[in-house]
Amino acid sequence: MRYLDPKNDLTFKKVFGQHPHLLLSFLNALLPLEEGRVVESLEYLPAELVPEVPLFKHSIVDVRCQDNFGRQFIVEMQMLWTESFRSRIIFNASKAYVSQLGRGGEYKALQPVYVLSLVNEIFEPTSPNFYHHYRLVHTTEPERRLEGLELIFVELPKFKPATLLDKRMQVLWLRYLTEIKDQTEQIAPELLADSTLSEAVEYLRESAFSRGELAGYDRYWDAISSERSLFSGSREEGLAEGRAEGRAEGIAEGLAEGLAEGLAEGLAEGKAAQTVELARRMLANGLDPATVGQITGLSAEALAALEV
Repeated sequence: MRYLDPKNDLTFKKVFGQHPHLLLSFLNALLPLEEGRVVESLEYLPAELVPEVPLFKHSIVDVRCQDNFGRQFIVEMQMLWTESFRSRIIFNASKAYVSQLGRGGEYKALQPVYVLSLVNEIFEPTSPNFYHHYRLVHTTEPERRLEGLELIFVELPKFKPATLLDKRMQVLWLRYLTEIKDQTEQIAPELLADSTLSEAVEYLRESAFSRGELAGYDRYWDAISSERSLFSGSREEGLAEGRAEGRAEGIAEGLAEGLAEGLAEGLAEGKAAQTVELARRMLANGLDPATVGQITGLSAEALAALEV
């Protein structure tokens, strides 16, 4: 029996976009919720139109829902990453927060918005952490915070199960996303031993999909491959342009510096020649060398070497 990758657009939405109890388990495992504030029930919300990142139309898959407290959750699976995604995510979360308030509504009715972004690339190479939680906090008293927006980024390639022994369900869900790949045939016993994860695994069975769905599944991977190639090509082109501009700037700066130095040296040499000629004329007119030295600044040895 073979399984499909849960990070694909088709499979991700089938598992988390069609089965609210699985999404509920996933959110409670991955989100930094306070005790007593777990998600008990939810309903799906329609996807909103948000600004697209150039070159990337297929790399982002999202599922939106709202829980029994009125909190909104945006769950995104991002196969590729650029710095533009940060701005997009902040915009997306802010728009969801603002859209809660209808005309004439009260601000106290606003509920927090959480964005859970699962990234299939490393975008924080200098940080050892794979789990990044951002929220509005007091700069000197971090225990004080403003409710509203919370952003969670998970770098899937960095995840290691041994780092989260105390968070069983979080480990299982992250193993589900990272260990099951296209054409996987063997599923880890730990995933099958849990009834929730076992059900989520069943929805990935290749035999459960129609030919049309499998064709769409393959088209998604082709689109991701194309976007990665386009992005890689654009980045290399940008680097090449940067290197060319750097070389041109270096040449221009070198020429400017050489010209400035040449002019300075020329002026200095010209001034020295004028001084020597002046000293020679003064000596020829009978001025004593000591007086000429005081006026021109030339040493007694230099004056003695002049031919009068």
